[in-house]
This record gives sequence, structure tokens and C-alpha cells, in this order.
Amino acid sequence: MAIVLQEAQEWYRDLMDNKSDPRVNDFFLLSSPLPTLCMCVFYAYFSKSLGPRLMAKRKPMELRSVLVVYNAIQTIFSAWIFYEYLMSGWWGHYSFKCQPVDYSTTGLAMRMVNICWWYYISKFTEFFDTLFFILRKKNEHVSTLHVIHHGCMPFSVWMGLKFAPGGHSTFFALLNSFVHIVMYFYYMIAAMGPKYQKYIWWKKYLTTFQMVQFVAIFTHQFQLLFRDCDYPKGFMVWIGLHGVMFLFLFSDFYKAKYLNAARRRRQAVKAKANGHANGVHSNGHTSHIGEGDALVANGSNTGACMPVMEDEYVKSNGHANGAYKDGFFKEGVLSNNDAIFNPDSSSSSLHQRKVK
Repeated sequence: MAIVLQEAQEWYRDLMDNKSDPRVNDFFLLSSPLPTLCMCVFYAYFSKSLGPRLMAKRKPMELRSVLVVYNAIQTIFSAWIFYEYLMSGWWGHYSFKCQPVDYSTTGLAMRMVNICWWYYISKFTEFFDTLFFILRKKNEHVSTLHVIHHGCMPFSVWMGLKFAPGGHSTFFALLNSFVHIVMYFYYMIAAMGPKYQKYIWWKKYLTTFQMVQFVAIFTHQFQLLFRDCDYPKGFMVWIGLHGVMFLFLFSDFYKAKYLNAARRRRQAVKAKANGHANGVHSNGHTSHIGEGDALVANGSNTGACMPVMEDEYVKSNGHANGAYKDGFFKEGVLSNNDAIFNPDSSSSSLHQRKVK
């Protein structure tokens, strides 16, 4: 046993000292994988256990203004990262077919190393997405998909940064940063309140946009299986499998929350035609409450990526238990994926729906 432990220690030291990129040795959090791994594990524990318990006896926090500022900062941060990836190689210097890592200390190579480190840091700032859900007591939105999506990224990026900061697989970070510009901008506008909802009519396409990203990522990575390229095959496969895994997770979520929701809406319309329009119809998945209300799926796997203040629509007669303002909207918070996966579905001009 002692020999096995000694060999493992020697292998680890050789990996860290001789196989890693010496240019990143002095970067914050790069000397050892343990801090990153510990933060990822604590994030999962806090998200699914500690955080909900700490908030159990507390009232939900009102964070509308905080979310507007947070999402604005994340939008700008993502835009800067995207720009730096372009200027560090992908705008005219890198090849989309095969791009080895430039391990030199030239200005362009070090610019790529620096932006890879900032992209790594951005994976920790995204932990606030989950924190805001928990502080608002929207624990049902902290799904397994949400935690996997956020929890594994910092460690995955750490490995790329430690051993191959640049080259072919940074296409993943380039594309992901662009997607985050769009996503966080959407969440910022949505958090500003109901009167701004008309400017984000395109919300229903966001998850499709994300899935297209994953297809582009694994297609770009796996092309190296069929061509010679001086890029570490292990990282190519690792990043490509990330794209495949997230595509399946998001696709499953899309089917459950969008396609199945549409089917349930059709069933509810049929039930209404059969004389249940004024009652409450429930099959464990949807609820129909009176005239003018739309249907919302009560799935538990919401919160696939980031927090958003959703557009809470209510019925047009404006007397839903006195809980709404101005006869149309109530100030409040909802999950991002109810907005994305349950797009405007009623026949009214406001596409009204009531959230249970």
C-alpha cells in the first residue's frame, strides 16, 4: 500500500511539475487542483443542502435591483472575454480545423493565457446564479441539471488552463462567452420588470440557441479524430464530451418543459371544452384556474442555467385574490426556464398566463 501511495505521489508531482504549462505556475489558484475541486464540491453541497436549510425559516429576499446589476455586469464581463478570445487568436490567427497550443511567451500567446485565466474565474462568478435562487427560496429551480452545469465547469476549465491554455479547445470558451452575452442580457432585461417584456420576445429561442452551441462545440472538437493535429487528444475528447453531455441534458429538459407542456396545454383546452372551464383541473403537472388563465407546467427540473425575474402574467380581469397590480402584472420572481420553455401560449394579445 505504501508503495502504491508513493508511486501516486510521484506521478502527481511529475504531472504538476513537468507536464503542466510553467507560464501559469504563479497564477492565482493554479498551483494545485485542490482549491478548485473543494470549491466545486462545496458549491454542490451548498446548493442542494446547506443553502436551502439556512433559508428554511427565513423569508425570500427581494433582489430585483441586485439581479439587474448582476446580470449587467455579467453581460459586460462575457463581452470582454469574448472580445479577448477573438483578439488573442480566433480573429484571423487561429485555424478552425487544427490549432496547436502556442507555449511561447510572445505577447499574443500570453494574452491568450491571461484570458483563459479570466474565463476560469468567470466560472466562479456564475455560482451567484444559484445563490440568488436560494436567497429567493426558489429551490425547485436548483435542479440537478443546474448544479451539474455550474459545478463541473470550474474544474474542467482549470485542467485546460493548467496544461493547455490556448489552441483548439479555446473555441469552446469563445462560443460559450458569446452565448453568455445573449443569455445574461436577456436576464437583465427580464429582471427590469413587466414593461420591458416586449423587448425580449425572442426568449423562446434561447434554449435552442444553447443546444446549437453544444453541437458546434463537439463537432469542432471531434473533427480532430479524423485529422492529424498537434493538440492534446485528451483535452479534445474531454471538451467534446462536455458538449455531448450538455446537449443531452438540455435536450431532455427541452422535451420535458416545452414539448410536453404544449401537449398538456392541448389536453387542458380539451378538458375546458368538456365543461371544466370554471373549475380547477390538475393532473399533477399542470393547473388550470378559471377564465383567462394560461397553463404552467410545475416541473421540478427548472433552473437550467441562470436566474431571471420572469414576466408574471395574470388574468385580464385583474382580481386574482387581490395579489396583482394594475390588473395585469404582479412584481415577482420566476425561473428562467419557465419563461423559455413555456413561451407565450394563450390567444390573448398579452399572451397572459398565471403562475401558480
